[in-house]
Amino acid sequence: MASSLTFKVTRQNPELVRPAKPTPREYKLLSDIDDQEGLRFQIPVIQFYRHDPSLMAAGKDPVNVIREALAKTLVFYYPFAGRLREGSGRKLMVDCTGEGVMFIEADAEVSLREFGDALQPPFPCLEELLYDVPGSSGVLNCPLLLIQVTRLKCGGFIFALRLNHTMCDAAGLVQFMDAVGEIARGAPAPSVLPVWQRELLNARQPPHISCKHNEYEQVPDTKGTIIPLDDMVHKSFFFGSKEVNSLRKLVPPELHNCSTFELLTACLWRCRTIAISPDPEEEMRILCIVNARNRFNPPLPVGYYGNAFAFPVAISTAENLCKNPLGYALELVTKTKSDVTMEYMKSLADLMVIRGRPHFTVVRSYLVSDVTRAGFGEVDFGWGKAAYGGPAKGGVGAIPGVASFYIPFRNKKGENGIVVPICLPALAMERFVEELESMINDHTPVFITSAL
Repeated sequence: MASSLTFKVTRQNPELVRPAKPTPREYKLLSDIDDQEGLRFQIPVIQFYRHDPSLMAAGKDPVNVIREALAKTLVFYYPFAGRLREGSGRKLMVDCTGEGVMFIEADAEVSLREFGDALQPPFPCLEELLYDVPGSSGVLNCPLLLIQVTRLKCGGFIFALRLNHTMCDAAGLVQFMDAVGEIARGAPAPSVLPVWQRELLNARQPPHISCKHNEYEQVPDTKGTIIPLDDMVHKSFFFGSKEVNSLRKLVPPELHNCSTFELLTACLWRCRTIAISPDPEEEMRILCIVNARNRFNPPLPVGYYGNAFAFPVAISTAENLCKNPLGYALELVTKTKSDVTMEYMKSLADLMVIRGRPHFTVVRSYLVSDVTRAGFGEVDFGWGKAAYGGPAKGGVGAIPGVASFYIPFRNKKGENGIVVPICLPALAMERFVEELESMINDHTPVFITSAL
């Protein structure tokens, strides 16, 4: 991607899009998973759509179509049109005021082709394509969604969205975006109706922590190893079948049936640890986001759009992680993912209530989230599937620089794979690239775009 690309964006004044019909005025409590400290931030998503003259929507204005569909969708998803309030015990709730979500109409002096063959983070001029309206980005008493639709001079457009993460996870957000898309294409109602029922993920009475949750240990930063935010470099790395197969050759045969997620997570954890050069005896953490929807019995209802995941953590000293073969890290990651059960989720909700909704541990931590199956790229507002759909950048979160996403991607050779945005200080990024390329046997460059 042309990361040096710059262009002018002309925005209209931000407006509030309200539900198209009257909606209930009520308070709706978030779950005890939703309102933890580590989800109290805004997360950016971006979708690129090409101009296709063969589609019925080709002659329509995407701004008007999406704005109208959004208003109709908010009748079903009316909590998004409200505002978050905080009650006793730091409990979050939605005040369903019907005030609406923030919406921005914009035009950019750029074509989709100018972004280059490969669309992936970091995107040039992101702050122009998803404008941070002053006073809109707070967790409490602010719009829960901000959406900017930017027309491109080629006839395509960009749909960018900022979400208050306490409201939903990737699966829940895609469910909402799909609903907007269905209504934009003429449906009278979403095919999957939203289910609130956040009490399903509330603490038990009385709450009792029945599982080990190392991800919420309070770890002092005695060595100053929370990564500084100045001099940060963003790069994206591509892993196709060739790169994944190269990594698989580095692990013993009994681990060859591991998932691609587990293999990449072990690899990136090890490379990142080597890159940031911690003291050998320091404990390093990898937090794996695990969707827990299918871990419940009975399963969570279809249409549930709240946060339904956990952050189980694997822990190793830096020395063991760096000196042992890749299989060592892989075994730790594989075991950690299997920790998440229905009992684990209930214990987690109890922990939130007992300990005051803490943030997950960020000291010497790295967090990975797999959105390859979330469905961002499938969202269709009438102009077909997205040319790119998913997280707008890596390193986002309540503590920036800690998280990476695994995003489905097709490179310019037509190979399908996974792109991973990484955020590190400049010198550490150099070491990261060297270590990663040394693990992928033939030293093929794997990073495909970067930005300071």
